[in-house]
Amino acid sequence: MWNYEKRLQYPVNITTPNAKAAQYIMSQYGGPDGEIGASLRYLSQRFTMPNRMATAVLNDIGTEELAHLEMVSTIVHQLTRDLTMEEIEKYGLGAYYIDHTVGIWPQAAGGIPFNACEFQSKGDPITDLFEDLAAEQKARATYDNILRVVGNTPEIANPIRFLRAREVVHFQRFGEALRSIQENLDAKNFYAFNPSFDNPCTASCKECNS
Repeated sequence: MWNYEKRLQYPVNITTPNAKAAQYIMSQYGGPDGEIGASLRYLSQRFTMPNRMATAVLNDIGTEELAHLEMVSTIVHQLTRDLTMEEIEKYGLGAYYIDHTVGIWPQAAGGIPFNACEFQSKGDPITDLFEDLAAEQKARATYDNILRVVGNTPEIANPIRFLRAREVVHFQRFGEALRSIQENLDAKNFYAFNPSFDNPCTASCKECNS
């Protein structure tokens, strides 16, 4: 159950349309390291976490990624809603316009559609959390790249900086969740077995499953 607040996590108020910036930023909506993949990844992986702390981290961050998805789509919408046909054609948005007008549709900056194969839910907490750490670093790097190409226009750059900062926080929280699992494993060789499947405790332990 989610409670929806009708406000963005960080305000977005873009007054000047920019087709080129929209194409870049769109990648964090439906690109390989974007917010759709992040939210689905974490909200799927949470079910096989072996302790409540890790489950809560995935649930919290997966929910926040939905808020980031809303922010990115709002940025793209505001950058494209008042474009002229001349601007759409001049700045390379024509192919997108043919299929979607200026609606919001998940694709990477290079035009590749979103695909769920871009993330994994393996059922192994160690594997999944290492993927999550890498995912946050890749998303942070993508926001860095976006900032380099869109410049310092505050109405665009400030929301992007906020999103980048949250990736750093998420990386830290996933590291804490990983440590909480590693410290409670019977074996310190984290690569020897699949903790979520091979450990008989996970099938019946009230601490893990209640």
